[in-house]
Amino acid sequence: MKYRITLNGKNYEVSVEQSEAKLLSVSDLPAPAVPAPAVPAAPVAAAPAAAAPAAAQGEQILAPMPGTILKVNVALGENVTAGQVLMILEAMKMENEIAAPCNGTVKQLPAKKGAAVNTDDLLAVI
Repeated sequence: MKYRITLNGKNYEVSVEQSEAKLLSVSDLPAPAVPAPAVPAAPVAAAPAAAAPAAAQGEQILAPMPGTILKVNVALGENVTAGQVLMILEAMKMENEIAAPCNGTVKQLPAKKGAAVNTDDLLAVI
């Protein structure tokens, strides 16, 4: 599985296979405005996610890790503020809050309660 990790303002792409980890790339991109909570990586068996709808203009919120959507706190068309918790993603029996990175209106909300998601699956567009 591949993971994207931000450490001290640098983004790292890491590949983990069984008991071996390899650093694939390093970039000097700025760290995300709202960092994802640190969670140990582990493979999660998940059903394939449905195809994402056509990309809408706006800020895309992507799954930071594989898991299951426990709760969706917003609705399509709802106004949200930066930092507002949009949904709860369960990964490795830990509940992770997925927060809005900016103020705006929810334009897409493909994530549904109970859905299994993989890293970088589209959760919402603001």
